[in-house]
Amino acid sequence: MKVHIDLNDDYEETTVTIHAKAWSEELAVLMNKLQSPASKRLMGIEEERSILLDPADIDYIFAESRKVFASVEQRKIELKMKLYEVEELLTPLQFMRFSKSVIGNIDLIDRFELAFNGNLCVYFKSGSKEYVSRSYVNALKQQLILGGGKNDS
Repeated sequence: MKVHIDLNDDYEETTVTIHAKAWSEELAVLMNKLQSPASKRLMGIEEERSILLDPADIDYIFAESRKVFASVEQRKIELKMKLYEVEELLTPLQFMRFSKSVIGNIDLIDRFELAFNGNLCVYFKSGSKEYVSRSYVNALKQQLILGGGKNDS
């Protein structure tokens, strides 16, 4: 891959042009990186301690008993945010809605299986699992087909 950078005071904004013979996985990864904002960290609370969480380490975020938690390596860490606030913050970082109360990190999905009721059971690389409601299954499959989720374990 060749890279050319043209710096000029006459340019008002940064523009990226890609010349390629065909679409490739390399281009998909590059586009993903260009379009996603810098990683934002979340503040979590575990056993009276504040913890900074990197979104890339979070398997999923879920609401339970009117509180919001992040699942990180099978640990349950409370977040002092509403679920919709976390969703707005993390959607550009490959998170998407799994159900009314769960937002999952599609980059950390290892595999999934169809459950008996039409839901998907998603297994994460950490070993934890969560369910995707039927109404969100097609959106998840579409996101994975269009280049979301990297299985680079």
